[in-house]
Amino acid sequence: MSFIQVEDLKKQFIVRKKREKGSLFREKEIREALRGVSFEIERGELVGYIGPNGAGKSTTVKILSGILTPDGGKALVGGQVPWKNRRDYVQHIGVVFGQRMQLWWDVPILDSYNLLKDIYRIPEDRYKSRLSELTDALGLGELLRTPLRQLSLGQRMRAELCGSLLHQPDILFLDEPTIGLDAVSKLDLRDFLLWENREHKTTILLTTHDMEDIAALCQRVMVLGHGSKLYDGNLADLLARFDKTRTVEISYDDPAAALKLPPTVQVEKNGDGFRLSYKPEEFPTAKLLSLLQMAGPIREMTVQPQNIDHLIAAMYEEMDL
Repeated sequence: MSFIQVEDLKKQFIVRKKREKGSLFREKEIREALRGVSFEIERGELVGYIGPNGAGKSTTVKILSGILTPDGGKALVGGQVPWKNRRDYVQHIGVVFGQRMQLWWDVPILDSYNLLKDIYRIPEDRYKSRLSELTDALGLGELLRTPLRQLSLGQRMRAELCGSLLHQPDILFLDEPTIGLDAVSKLDLRDFLLWENREHKTTILLTTHDMEDIAALCQRVMVLGHGSKLYDGNLADLLARFDKTRTVEISYDDPAAALKLPPTVQVEKNGDGFRLSYKPEEFPTAKLLSLLQMAGPIREMTVQPQNIDHLIAAMYEEMDL
């Protein structure tokens, strides 16, 4: 049996429209956040859950973490129904929402951890061992006596992750964990998540709009749109469907060499060299390389696929999201 089983999950929200002038009542609109979503996740998997704003990603996470009750369908996480027996269930999960903090704002983070130890009833010896392990892995040793409000955003996010993992949960739900982080903090966070998944086999479900996070962490992705699951599989296979343009940057010993290329190759000046764009299905890379070499001695050349954000944008457009 899979560790996470979701079957035909449904959730609706009632949205009240702005009251029109002269009207006594506000009209209601029912919006379907989830329309029969189903999937399974095995223990120890690290899965990306992506989609545009309003697709239903956060709603799914809130249901699986027991915060919301669905209007239909079933869900089992580790054999338990998330929205039932929550006191026992939450002892086995960790949750990090990128825009919400569970640690206390005005007290040292160590005091928050000590309180979480009591809330989760973590034995003293296990707590000390786990805290030492996490503070080393996340670089929090010098920050334990610092109030949360005095930490930078990246430091606060590392502190939040530590707090969510103190009780060593079986699964970690991450909803936009890198939002607002600088490049260095993002890289540190990715390295830690890979380490936690590898060392403790922690199952991780990651929702984010940062596709670099998905590419660095997840081999499997699920794409959600309009409340429905549209894709479930390998990230590389998904991107390959939309990777239709390559860019070549090239410089020659003879600056006039690029002028000898056939008119089918679109060439534009780029500093001391040239930039070319082509579609692999129409112009195979091997054929293009042969033509570039025939034009003259090549000093330097790089071939780049489309930026991953452009690929995802193309995917959303094709899926009408």
